[in-house]
Amino acid sequence: MTGKQLIRYDTADPQAGGQRRPFAKAVRAGDYVHVSGQVPTVNGEVVTGGIVAQTEQVIENIKAVLSLAGCGLEDVIKVTCWLDDPRDFSSFNAVFEKHFIDNPPARSTVESRLMVDAKVEIDAIAWKPL
Repeated sequence: MTGKQLIRYDTADPQAGGQRRPFAKAVRAGDYVHVSGQVPTVNGEVVTGGIVAQTEQVIENIKAVLSLAGCGLEDVIKVTCWLDDPRDFSSFNAVFEKHFIDNPPARSTVESRLMVDAKVEIDAIAWKPL
């Protein structure tokens, strides 16, 4: 693979009858896999529950996208996290820690209004040599 070749994963939108969406769930650029921001959805619907349930779902969604590129959470080197309410930080962090304690990535966490009725969104960068 040359440095200019990219692999795009899962660009079809099942909610739109399999039509192509304008973004990929992940893009591999050489040894790096960039995962698009994941929100707490299952089949296009935001999961019910608070920050704990939603953070768990986001991490499950990230794991599913990483698996498309042959990666796991242990390969994640950087995440950016957006929280709708900064008062949720401690609960969010407890869930995050549970999944990343053995291989913690670099992380940024900010407060932001989110596009859907989600309490959390996370994107990730993984490193896994081809």
